[in-house]
Amino acid sequence: MIAKTPEAPYYAAVFTSLRTANDYHGYAEAADRMVELASQQPGFLGVESARGEDGLGITVSYWSSEEAILSWKHHPEHAAIREQGRATWYQACTSRVSKVERAYSFGSMG
Repeated sequence: MIAKTPEAPYYAAVFTSLRTANDYHGYAEAADRMVELASQQPGFLGVESARGEDGLGITVSYWSSEEAILSWKHHPEHAAIREQGRATWYQACTSRVSKVERAYSFGSMG
């Protein structure tokens, strides 16, 4: 689903990951919980996520401010799942934060 974001400017936190070949027990539930929890945080605007057959995944969450992103980063449950991901589910991952200056859309957004 394409996130319905407000008019720019706003911020995007881009999480790119490469999954391990390990058992993914609990991964889907943890991912769903993180989206549920993030959506309850002040400043959350939306999220988009995709994962390829090769294990490469990209999740972009949108936020009203850098402060909102930092609050999310330091949320205790998010921090615990992030550590579990590094220990169990991810071979490599990176996070990037950027300011969205402009956004263009085409077609129906659902």
